Amino acid sequence: MGSWGRLLLAPVVLLAGCTAAGAPATPATPAASAPTGCAGRVEEGRLPDWADAGFSGDTRMPHVFGAKGEIVAVLFGQPLTVGRTAGPSNKILWVARPAATPSPDPSAPATLVITATLDGTTTRVTREVAGGPGPSIVDVPRAGCWHLELRWSGRTDTMDLVYVRS
Repeated sequence: MGSWGRLLLAPVVLLAGCTAAGAPATPATPAASAPTGCAGRVEEGRLPDWADAGFSGDTRMPHVFGAKGEIVAVLFGQPLTVGRTAGPSNKILWVARPAATPSPDPSAPATLVITATLDGTTTRVTREVAGGPGPSIVDVPRAGCWHLELRWSGRTDTMDLVYVRS
């Protein structure tokens, strides 16, 4: 092939490498129940100073921070499991960051109310931890990513937790 042929062939080869064969002309629209993603990132390092009261020694434990950093879920039953018949339970210690100011609503109940929605579905469950953030067992009906809305003492935060099948 002459130099003119190579010169004309190079752009064609480059363009062919930049397009996907068989790719749809328009992006597919996700179904209403399609997963929207899970931000439930389990940290393995030390608990923050404000969350390590009552622990001694090394405080490296699996935990998940709320999106606003107002609460942390310390996971004793990692991985969280649906239908577990043996081994540790889905024990979660909820620790709230000390409030910078008094509760905006002093009459707000201290109970931690957890409204969990399974990602990509309308499946929703509510769990309560009497007395506010503290030790709990939080079971859900199905495996997957659960988006949690957390409310306690006039405060709120959100987080995602992943539950796997046993």
